[in-house]
Amino acid sequence: MSAPVNHEPVLQRFPEVEWDEEFGTLIVPVAKAAEVATWLRDDESFRLDYCSNVTGIDYLDREFKEKIKNEEGKTETIIHKDPARMEVVYHLYSMEKRTGPLVMRQRLERDKPEAQSLTAVWRSCELQEREIFDLYGVNFSGHPDQRRILMWDEFEGHPMRKDYVEPFDYEWEPTPHDEILEKHQKGKVIF
Repeated sequence: MSAPVNHEPVLQRFPEVEWDEEFGTLIVPVAKAAEVATWLRDDESFRLDYCSNVTGIDYLDREFKEKIKNEEGKTETIIHKDPARMEVVYHLYSMEKRTGPLVMRQRLERDKPEAQSLTAVWRSCELQEREIFDLYGVNFSGHPDQRRILMWDEFEGHPMRKDYVEPFDYEWEPTPHDEILEKHQKGKVIF
């Protein structure tokens, strides 16, 4: 079993890094991601030498309500707006020290998501960043081989994005015949 990692030294060393208490993650600015990652791998107190998982998250614009008590003791409802964004999330461990995970996120603009590749820091990021590029459309600057890994080259769009719209007709991939007929009857298949 792994021991937890203390995140406080990261915040002291890199003041632009934020700690998200709700999710227990470091939020690292894109411009600092490679520098922070290299430090976490090389610093003697961390030695986070293994990245087990890299994933993408897509958030659409949303509003949420919070009830609070004002100074007079009355309950008020406050509406918060959470802007659309994307994130790339890294789960980091130290095999040497048997600690982890420490979760690190790069927060991105949703319209043109661009992140720093951390493949040069942890080789295990290479294929996972390619998957995020393919499914979410996140461009990784500095990636050694950024190209589609799951979808075919001619595929348009990024199917894990929340605003992705399934086309009427794929390129007739092998599909059970009854399913094609059912889609056709619903007007989803074009001949």
